[in-house]
Amino acid sequence: MIPDTAPGALPLYQQVSEMLIRDIASGRLRDGARLPPERKMAATLGLSVGTLRKALADLEQRGLIDRRQGSGNYIRASQTPEGIYAFYRLERLTGGGLPSARILDLQRRAKPDDLPGFGLCPDAHRIRRLRYLDGDVASLEEIWLDASHADRLDPDEMSQSLYLYYRDALDLWITGYDDHVSVAPAPAWAPDGFGPRAGTPCGFVERLSRTADGQIAEVSRTWFDSTIARYVARMR
Repeated sequence: MIPDTAPGALPLYQQVSEMLIRDIASGRLRDGARLPPERKMAATLGLSVGTLRKALADLEQRGLIDRRQGSGNYIRASQTPEGIYAFYRLERLTGGGLPSARILDLQRRAKPDDLPGFGLCPDAHRIRRLRYLDGDVASLEEIWLDASHADRLDPDEMSQSLYLYYRDALDLWITGYDDHVSVAPAPAWAPDGFGPRAGTPCGFVERLSRTADGQIAEVSRTWFDSTIARYVARMR
């Protein structure tokens, strides 16, 4: 693992915690599995032992591991764990993978006619991002947040987890979503780092993100590279 220190990245211990949560959710780490010794695990991940122990303490508090003195750390996976990236449905082909993001463009614009109707304002904040899994480019995102929730957005203040940013900075809580999964051509604005060339068919997800009162606050479109990522939904 290469620590992500880009703007908006989660604290390092939290990146490790989220990575392990996604590995548990995907089944890569199964109930009862023993984690490697802490010093060996920290060296493999390129971390200090103190940072790793902070991540493990977070997982213990969530009830996802048992830390047994003199024996080691063991996975508890009796239910699907809920992390910061619980709504992020793309995984590596082998499961899991730590998400990160880089903003390509941020503008306030009139909502295009081909978007589903949503929100109270004729304008929306359009956010275009590259998304990564474990540092590999996995997808492109075009996100439209109804402008009634904020007059402007500052990219320097935005967390890589937009739902976390919405909650903490805008007091906007996304509590559910509808995903429509299909195939669509990669967009004309696809940068060179994205695998499928512009116009090439690739995996596609259109999401309508809802608040607790059922209102659609955001519409997003995601094009993903099927040689890197897959869309996964689970119920336990």
